[in-house]
Amino acid sequence: MAQFHYRARNSRGDLVEGTVEAGSAEAVATQLLNTGVTPIDIGEARPRSDAFAQLRARLGPGTPSLDDLILFCRQMYTLTRAGVPIIRGITGLAETTRHPALVEVLKRVRIELEAGRELSTALAQFPNIFSTLIVSMVKVGENTGRLEEAFLQLARYLELERDTRNRVKSALRYPTFVLVAIAIAIAVVNIFVIPAFAGVFAGMKMELPWQTKALIATSRFFVAWWPAMLVALVAAMIGFNHWIKTEDGRYRWDRFKLRIPIAGSIVQRALLGRFARSFAMTMRSGVPLIQALTVVARAVDNAYVAQRIVAMRTGVERGDSLSRTAAAAGMFTPLVLQMMSVGEETGGVDAMMDEVADFYEREVDYDLKNLASSIEPILIVAVGVLVLILALGIFLPMWDMAQMAGR
Repeated sequence: MAQFHYRARNSRGDLVEGTVEAGSAEAVATQLLNTGVTPIDIGEARPRSDAFAQLRARLGPGTPSLDDLILFCRQMYTLTRAGVPIIRGITGLAETTRHPALVEVLKRVRIELEAGRELSTALAQFPNIFSTLIVSMVKVGENTGRLEEAFLQLARYLELERDTRNRVKSALRYPTFVLVAIAIAIAVVNIFVIPAFAGVFAGMKMELPWQTKALIATSRFFVAWWPAMLVALVAAMIGFNHWIKTEDGRYRWDRFKLRIPIAGSIVQRALLGRFARSFAMTMRSGVPLIQALTVVARAVDNAYVAQRIVAMRTGVERGDSLSRTAAAAGMFTPLVLQMMSVGEETGGVDAMMDEVADFYEREVDYDLKNLASSIEPILIVAVGVLVLILALGIFLPMWDMAQMAGR
């Protein structure tokens, strides 16, 4: 479906404008007439003005955090529940919000609302700030007259997402610190320590073991080529970031993340927990099944898993049941598939998906608590290998020197 911009007259003769999503201009006209509004002009919506494009370009690295979005959803829930008009509420939030980018966005949203557009349409103009899930939930809340409930569910969902991310960061903090320390130690040894020993060994004019020769050659390479290595590393990082922004690169990288030893299974279950939680929320809000799968496919933030969800949607469109398409996707355990089947039979898919989310989140939480103990043996082996290489390369010649001096 496409976006159509319309100009119309309401029952009092006032001019109103807005943007709606529909299959054709005739469908827009029918929708307007059914609401008591007489259309004057309907045309396919053009891209937003340069001001919006420039604003979106400025909102790259300065996008609000999850905490800012949680606070926004909580405040909108309070305002809508209290009966405060949307425009007045957005105006107040724009004056009190601390994040500069969110302040500018809320001011633009207020302009959109004053022009007669719906809140969901206004939020959709800023995909870098408001995800497809947020926009869809707000749209459902507007259509059902339960906008405050939509914001409450969004706030709870974002809080769970924040807690999961914080647990992942906490679990990865220790191994990351160890790996960085090892990298720094290798650089210091190659640039400063080994050259000093190489000078001593050269003065003794003694035959060096092959381990020491390899260390000295590696050190000389580091000392001579470290600027080029640094440039190559930066270029590789830039190229990698560009590659993962392409459709094929994003898909391959997201698939690779799920196959990383130890961490891959944790990432996969975390994504499935996010899928189940967001799917339960959309179903509970009254979003149609096909649209819910489409929204959730964009919300999981993983191209590989999103493709599996889109395949599920295709199966449902062909008339298959949700549990059957989920089994064909190959993402869920037999226990989860049984829960989905029970949910379909009892009409409680949203409740069963909440149970699925709880199941995966408990597993992820348990694995994250044990992640450090799982990675620790690998780190110990890495440090041991490093120490062994240094011992063989440096201390063996020193041992030979001590024996020569003793003679």
